[in-house]
Formats: sequence, structure tokens, C-alpha cells
Amino acid sequence: MSEFVIEMPDVGEGVAEAELVEWYVKVGDPVREDMVIAAVMTDKATVEIPSPVNGIVTWLAGEVGKRIAVKAPLVRIETSGDRGEDRFGEISDAPAEVTKAEISTLTPTASVSVTPQSEKPLAAPPVRLFAKESGVDLAQVQGTGPGGRILREDIEQFLNLGASPTISRGGFAKKAANEQVKLSGLRRRIAEKMALSASRIPHITYVEEVDMTSLEELRAIMNADRKADHPKLTVLPFLVQAVVKAISDQPNVNATFDDDAGIITRYGAVHMGIATQTPGGLTVPVVRHAEARDIWDCAAEMNRLAEAARSGTATREELSGSTITISSLGALGGIVSTPIINHPEVAIIGVNKIATRPAWDGAQFVPRKMMNLSSSFDHRIVDGWDAATFVQRVRTLLETPALIFIEG
Repeated sequence: MSEFVIEMPDVGEGVAEAELVEWYVKVGDPVREDMVIAAVMTDKATVEIPSPVNGIVTWLAGEVGKRIAVKAPLVRIETSGDRGEDRFGEISDAPAEVTKAEISTLTPTASVSVTPQSEKPLAAPPVRLFAKESGVDLAQVQGTGPGGRILREDIEQFLNLGASPTISRGGFAKKAANEQVKLSGLRRRIAEKMALSASRIPHITYVEEVDMTSLEELRAIMNADRKADHPKLTVLPFLVQAVVKAISDQPNVNATFDDDAGIITRYGAVHMGIATQTPGGLTVPVVRHAEARDIWDCAAEMNRLAEAARSGTATREELSGSTITISSLGALGGIVSTPIINHPEVAIIGVNKIATRPAWDGAQFVPRKMMNLSSSFDHRIVDGWDAATFVQRVRTLLETPALIFIEG
């Protein structure tokens, strides 16, 4: 027998540690090669770690929520090979092939081919949250992923087959039970990011109403006449295009501020962050080079990124590098909001819901589709006048949407 040590992999350039967000095994569990044994997170990106060997788990680095340094021992596995201690380091984009190459000198005397007996059903953190929100007990779901892991598609299939969610219906009895939930994973990342932004950035929020009637009429026409390979347009692609145009007059809002070094970086490219709610919490996938995309390409990329974020497959690169952010709650957008800036950016545009309201046209009140924009700015970098000028330019473009499509 020999021991195989799996180290915390290097999950991204410049990352010194990662957080344990899920164990798929426990001490004493048998594992086989390529079976996912843990999930770690850094900068909102989750990475699953496979086992490169067959064997028995003898030691785990710690509980969920613990931060582990890169290259520190993560899991110890007892193998049947005759080699001494082996180490599994960096993960590439193709972990299975690289793993096999890295451990090609390991020659176990017996192959262990077993099904893990963990009491906890195997599923990634986003899948567990999806199951919880859907009222599904994972123990009832048959997993079709590697090693019997449960995928989001398995839960959807479970529901489509008419299975009843296991949601308990409470009566009027008093409930005295309290639940303490440890803040970990994406939820902890969000908490840290929001606390950093709120504590270090002096926010100024500017609210303006926008008459969306003309844009909504144009959007309906474009959707009705769109090509088969074009996505259905929502309001957001129009807003992205309007913001891109407005930035050309107010470049200070498309920037980041390093307050430690006292340096503002203004960007020529517009990498638009789109705040997206996922089963695990809020993430910000990034539409890169929005200034170089037409409205259809912008809409398609937003759809792709939103799906990747919600399914938990978005990469680290797709969730970082934004230069300005848009936040929208859609129909739940309320009348006014006070969005928190995505540090170290200096501006965020908040989208409130569209509602039909009476508007005075000079002679009478007429129904118009109105929407408020609630936008926050870093007051150290963006003066109130500049913030108002920027939002008014966005308003003009949205109220006269033909201007969005005019060059220059």
C-alpha cells in the first residue's frame, strides 16, 4: 500500500488560496480515477477536482468553508500501488488527459473499481441549490453524470416525469426551530465584495425616469422580423448599446479606481458586466468588447453568459474584468433602487421595472411605458454633474432609439 496526496491546485493566475465549497467524499470512501472528489472556489468561479487514482480516502484537509493554500495537501488517498508519495498539482482545461499524463509512472498492483458509498448524493453546489429551490430531495434522483453525480438535467427530468417535489406544507402550528447557516462559497464571496464596496466607495445615486414607449414599439417590430438564428431581444441589449454610446462622451464612468495607489484606469474597451441572479447567488458575467458588437450579437452573448452563470459552468475569465456594470431585476425591479458599485469600478446602472403610467403631453394625460434608471457612481471620481449628464445621454438614446443605430 502507498499514499497518494492530492494538493490544492493552482486554480488561477495570482490566486494564493481557494475555499472548499463541497466535499463529494468522506474519510473511508472508495474513489476511482477521474471521480470528482471536491469543489473549490475563487473569485466566484467553482472548480471541481477529480481523483487521479483509485483508492480509499484516508484524510481530508478540512470542513466546507475553509480556505486552503495552493499546493497545500487537500486529500490523502491510500492506493494499492508500490510507489511512494505522489502529488497532483495544477489543473488544466482538460484535467482528465493531463492527470493521466502526470501520473503515468504510477503503476498500481490492483485496480479498484467501486461505486462511492458516500451518504450524501453527489452533486455540484449549483445543482444542490437548484434542487433545494425546486423542492427536490436529491436522494430520489438518479444521477447520470460521472460516478453517478446528479446533474441539473437529471433534476429537470425528474420534475418533467411528474415527480412530486418534497416541499412540506406547514399549518398554523408554532415553529420554534432556528437554523444557523455558515456563510461559505459564493454567498461569502458576495458578502465580502459588497462590504468592500460599501465601506470604500462613497456612493452617489442618481434616479431618472425614461419613456420607453418608442423603444418597446421598436423592440416588438425587431423581434417579429428577426432571423431564425437571432435571439429574442429584451430591453438590456438596447441599454448596453446606449451606455456604450454615452461612455464616448463621459469616459470617466468606464473606469476602475485603485484607491490604494490613487490611480484611475480609463478603458477604451467597454467590458459590460451584467449582474445575474443564479441558484448560488449574484454573479457578474462580462460581455467583452460591447463597443464592437451589434445589438443581435450583444443579445446572443448575454444569453450565453447568463446560461453559463446559472448552470455553474461560467469560467473565471467570463466572470471577471468588467469595466462598468448593469444591474436589473426585470419585473421585480421596483420603482427605485440604490445599486452598489462592483468594486473597483466607478459606476453601475440599475434598471427598474417598466410600468404604464399617465404622462402629460401638453394637452392631456396619455398612457406611456415608463422606466426608472437608478445609477450609482463613485463620488471621488464622478461628480454629480457628470453623473447626471451621463444618465441624461442614456435617457435620450433610449427615448429616441433610432439614435442608438446611428454611427458616430
